[in-house]
Amino acid sequence: MTKDAFFWPIRVYYEETDAGGVVYHSRYLHFMERARTEWLRQWGFSQERLGRERGLLFAVMKMEIQFLAPARLDDTLTVSVILQEQRLASLTLQQAVYRDQDQRQLIQAVVRIVALDNRFKPTRLPDDLLHALRDPERRTSRP
Repeated sequence: MTKDAFFWPIRVYYEETDAGGVVYHSRYLHFMERARTEWLRQWGFSQERLGRERGLLFAVMKMEIQFLAPARLDDTLTVSVILQEQRLASLTLQQAVYRDQDQRQLIQAVVRIVALDNRFKPTRLPDDLLHALRDPERRTSRP
């Protein structure tokens, strides 16, 4: 785990597992989405407020994911987010999921997020968000 990463804690609940207590593969997408939402929030940007006040939405355009090992019922996990590339209308993020008990990496992913206007057309990211992402000292809180 790198120091430039944002980390978000998750606990695995019964509803996220199959009869054998193993996390459904699709639930990892939820875990990573929550971490990306909180990653944006740490910079002072709420997705709800960006949508309401600026008509800005985000969508996953591309995701490459490797499932390395399973998580199980009651595991505590840490989901990381690292900004890999910043363009005018998109962000590419590296994400990983680790099991806290043994620090084992369970998931490795690269996610490309595109900015959309309220008509679902690609749009430029707001300048204040672009500037915040370039300046790590502008984080509003650290996990």
